[in-house]
Amino acid sequence: MTDPFIKKHKDGSLWVRGQTKVGEPIGYWQWFRRDGTRLRSGSFENGEPAGEWTTYDKAGEVYKVTRKKPKA
Repeated sequence: MTDPFIKKHKDGSLWVRGQTKVGEPIGYWQWFRRDGTRLRSGSFENGEPAGEWTTYDKAGEVYKVTRKKPKA
């Protein structure tokens, strides 16, 4: 079973949204700037970043995509 995870900036705006399983991040997560634009997004497997992670510029456009390799 997974639990929703939400954390906010000091001003109350959404900072990060994802899911946890037994306290570990799992699945798709998103981070946001205070103005609401996306900052970064990616997925976790077994509590570790995995697959493609996308960083967005201040206009919300893709700035770069990195590939995270699972730890062996």
